[in-house]
Amino acid sequence: MRVFRWLLVLAALGLAGCGRGAPSGTAHPFPQHVTYPGQQTRPSRYTQEDLDAHARAYYSEWKRRYLKAAGQDAVGQPLYRIIHSLKKPDETVSEGMGYGMMIVAYLAGADPEARALFDGLFRYVQAHPSDVDPRLMGWIQPPDGNGNDSAFDGDADIAYALLLADRQWGSGGAIDYAAAARERIRALAESVVGPASRLPMLGDWVDPGGRFEEGLKYTEFSPRISDFMPAHFRSFRTSTDDPLWDEVEAAVERAVSGLEEGYSPGTGLMPDFARPVHDMGFPLKPVEPGFLEGPHDGDYDYNAGRYPWRASTAVLLYDDAFWRERMDKLSHWAERATGGDPYRLNAGYHLDGTPTEGQAYFTVFFAAPLAAAAMTQPDQQAWLDALYEAVHDRHEDYYEDSVTLLNLLLLSNNYWAP
Repeated sequence: MRVFRWLLVLAALGLAGCGRGAPSGTAHPFPQHVTYPGQQTRPSRYTQEDLDAHARAYYSEWKRRYLKAAGQDAVGQPLYRIIHSLKKPDETVSEGMGYGMMIVAYLAGADPEARALFDGLFRYVQAHPSDVDPRLMGWIQPPDGNGNDSAFDGDADIAYALLLADRQWGSGGAIDYAAAARERIRALAESVVGPASRLPMLGDWVDPGGRFEEGLKYTEFSPRISDFMPAHFRSFRTSTDDPLWDEVEAAVERAVSGLEEGYSPGTGLMPDFARPVHDMGFPLKPVEPGFLEGPHDGDYDYNAGRYPWRASTAVLLYDDAFWRERMDKLSHWAERATGGDPYRLNAGYHLDGTPTEGQAYFTVFFAAPLAAAAMTQPDQQAWLDALYEAVHDRHEDYYEDSVTLLNLLLLSNNYWAP
């Protein structure tokens, strides 16, 4: 029944079945002006043409800063990559490749180079496989000495981008986008989804049978919450007809419900990472400081800041009631906490809503996803407009700008489901 409902929504969007076997032209050129079934508000200070122009301009600067030539593959085809940071221009991460491939696919039509860039980005992905599951990408290039393995979010976005490319250009050219997407989705299902938890694992390096009581910190029950991508999971289910992705969506809903009820009932904030309250299984709790990346691993920090974007996409594209309720709580908390002033957003919060220490500064990374969340709420027009004003022309670095650009595509009704 759930799959049937998704197909009806896709049909309403005019996207079901588009692209397969299409000629080399662009089937969904930017701008698309998608009607979102779950949309309640939209930025109101600008016309649609203005919103399109903002997204184009942001893309132009993003492309200039972060999308770089990376030589050629073994047969002379050009490669492209997304740099990890302006401070680390020689590094590339799989997360950035996923963002870049999605962005370029959405901007096809506005950028005549889009398909060539997309293909070069994907060839770079193919040239840098994980040592654990070579169907996936090694998460950082060059490898950092800690193992050349994958990260769930990068490969999930790469797979989603390949589905976009199939809809955009068809799969009859040099790259069979549809087949490549299905292979990567199968790899995610087999190597990076917990066999018992059905949660996204951190990467293909995690031992799914590991137990905390045996001294293992990272198991199939220790997810990164920003890997909860319900709109992606629905597209994976539709493209592969694999009911596993229904189970994954159900598992992430269970995890989010338990975390919210136990640790953020008044805010709806999620931690960067979670782990079981007990040794195995649900419910989950925020992790301890220093779990994987730093002292704020159990807070709403620089991973979980993407959570409102991922959840809001499911509301906007699919009118999902569960994720709408989550965004209702989180978005209204954010407006109250700042008095409606986006520049008062802290760059991180404890789950009870108190600001984390030493991070009292504004960044588009937290504001742009919250703008997407405000689009799901009928009474937050002023908050949405203030957030949009704060983010639509502000550039910071690769991570912040990539997340902001993807949210600008949502905010301008140019983000469509494959």
